[in-house]
Amino acid sequence: MSLSTVERLRTAVTGLLAARGDRDPVRDDESLFITGRLDSLAATEMIMLLEQDFSLDLASADFDVSALDTITDITDLISRARN
Repeated sequence: MSLSTVERLRTAVTGLLAARGDRDPVRDDESLFITGRLDSLAATEMIMLLEQDFSLDLASADFDVSALDTITDITDLISRARN
């Protein structure tokens, strides 16, 4: 995966956090939803962002939202979708 894709993803996640008043740094392996840094509304926003910005189709009924819990998880999701 290109560095620009990872950087775009980090920027998007940081933006979602900042919109909720969370300006603390986020590590690539840090849980976003399990820790409560992002909530179910943010999951919907994340899905929309990934579909629009990274051309993913996450409408599958068997899609597991836990695949969005860390930047590393999301990066893996994008990589699998592109292969």
